[in-house]
Amino acid sequence: MALDLLMAVADRDAYANLLLPQLIAQHNLAGRDAALATELSYGTLRGLGSYDAVLSICCDRDLSSLDPAVREVLRLGTHQLLATRVKPHAAVATSVNLVKEAVGRRPAGFVNAVLRRVATRDMASWLEIAAPDSDADPVGNLAVRFSHPRWIAEAFAAALGEPLDGGLAQTEAALAADNDRPAVQLCAVPGLADSRELVAAGCEPARWSVFGGYLRDGDPAAVGAVAEGRAGVQDEASQLAATALARVPVDGPDGRWLDVCAGPGGKARLLAGLAATAGARLVATEVREHRARLVRSAVAPAGSCGVVVADGTQRPWRPGGFDRVIADVPCSGLGALRRRPEARWRRTPADIPAIGALQRGLLAAAVDAARPGGVVAYVTCSPHLAETQGVLGDLLAERRDIAVLDAPAMLAEVPQLRCGEGGRYAQFWPHRHGTDAIFLALLRKQ
Repeated sequence: MALDLLMAVADRDAYANLLLPQLIAQHNLAGRDAALATELSYGTLRGLGSYDAVLSICCDRDLSSLDPAVREVLRLGTHQLLATRVKPHAAVATSVNLVKEAVGRRPAGFVNAVLRRVATRDMASWLEIAAPDSDADPVGNLAVRFSHPRWIAEAFAAALGEPLDGGLAQTEAALAADNDRPAVQLCAVPGLADSRELVAAGCEPARWSVFGGYLRDGDPAAVGAVAEGRAGVQDEASQLAATALARVPVDGPDGRWLDVCAGPGGKARLLAGLAATAGARLVATEVREHRARLVRSAVAPAGSCGVVVADGTQRPWRPGGFDRVIADVPCSGLGALRRRPEARWRRTPADIPAIGALQRGLLAAAVDAARPGGVVAYVTCSPHLAETQGVLGDLLAERRDIAVLDAPAMLAEVPQLRCGEGGRYAQFWPHRHGTDAIFLALLRKQ
């Protein structure tokens, strides 16, 4: 099953988190077998950069020249040898049998020889050989040791304010956290459920979100509130971004809220519940019909929400018609690499400026949608400065009708959030907060 998933990711740009449940069902796996298949799949994708560095030493051929199935089998075998409790002889033998089944007998000897070389050292010993010298190239060393493309390691260092020539303790911690298995984080819909119900169903209480809970093991659908649509899976930082928007005081009316790009509906579900308890109504827009259907399903139990299929950049609403607006914009997804391990290998530096125009367009549309005195939240699941402070900087340079609010002050219970613009922006980090690396800015329309 793991080989099927790796091949689909490599050949068809499949999303591992979407494909994995389908393959588990297709292969009739359950319990410990399903857990092992998940670990083999996600673990190999997370460690791919480190494993390829090791394989390039152990293999007498360029990895790119290998049959794709042979290459993925080698990566799977290397993960078992260097990062699991699978015995070396079992890891080698199952890899040889797997390549025979997938490709044929011809590459079996090659796979056997390469993996036996890999098995001669443990991960730490291999990384001492495979990674660049930490003094001569500290960023390159971290990139190989923690299996990230170099450009992502550099982007994290820039966002954390650390120099590339050394002193990268926070960057190292952030990269390491990307390789940790995250807990499933749930969010109760205000007015329909609460965190006490989640705890009673087996969750741990969330550290900061009053609506949240952590599900360490098991299927979220087995939690009654989730099965009934009164709660859903949502990262805690995402919950807190929506909460911060709802906490900002506004003068005058407060009955119309807008989510300008709502799919697939996690924040919209929470905002709909918050709006309902405040006597307000949320309008959620989504440009794609299939994602709009997901939003409708997510917000239906909460009520107080209308879902519209529309392009937010085209401003399909009356200007200045909303009291609170959120723009949770499409982004590179660098803040969610724990949950989408293949994304680090799929994204390139060229993707950042390519998506920047859309981010700026959606934020400008969100500001235009807010009434004077209204508040706008800019949210993105990336710490990359070009997607966060860079977008805000361009907007502030062009417009004089915006005031930057103190976003961390709206989340005073959460430490170490402040960044940029005099510390008025908020940046979550996996290594600091146990959440996705979500960025939040709050703006007042003048």
